[in-house]
Amino acid sequence: MIETIFKTDKRDWGALIARIFLGLVILPHGLQKLLGLFGGYGFSATVEYFSTTGIPSAIGVLIVLGESVGALFLILGLFSRISAAGIGLIMLGAIVMVHSQFGFFMNWFGSQAGEGFEYHLLVLGLSLVVLIKGGGKWALDSAVSNMFFK
Repeated sequence: MIETIFKTDKRDWGALIARIFLGLVILPHGLQKLLGLFGGYGFSATVEYFSTTGIPSAIGVLIVLGESVGALFLILGLFSRISAAGIGLIMLGAIVMVHSQFGFFMNWFGSQAGEGFEYHLLVLGLSLVVLIKGGGKWALDSAVSNMFFK
């Protein structure tokens, strides 16, 4: 079971591209929540906000860590499948709990009350690619796999 988490094809460019782009797109959102960068509110305020929406604080902490540490791990290719699964679950939760009521499309022109779920669906799709294929080329997962499961 643990070996499967780290196993990846060291020649897989598609998994590399999915992993890197997923990490690069999610990391700024995580840094908003963790450190307050890019106009974010930081860790405490974000977790507190989540708790006002009915999300338990422990889940709020996992969301912040998934989007920040998980995204960084994706860029490095470390715990790629676990990180992708976490981000995918976060996006699924965002679709169901928040964005589905606003329809499919993003709010490009500010004409609707909120954002649709098309962005979240794309992120979920990239997450599934990494979850299925692993980290791919240049992933640290392959080094861990070679070290412990040879």
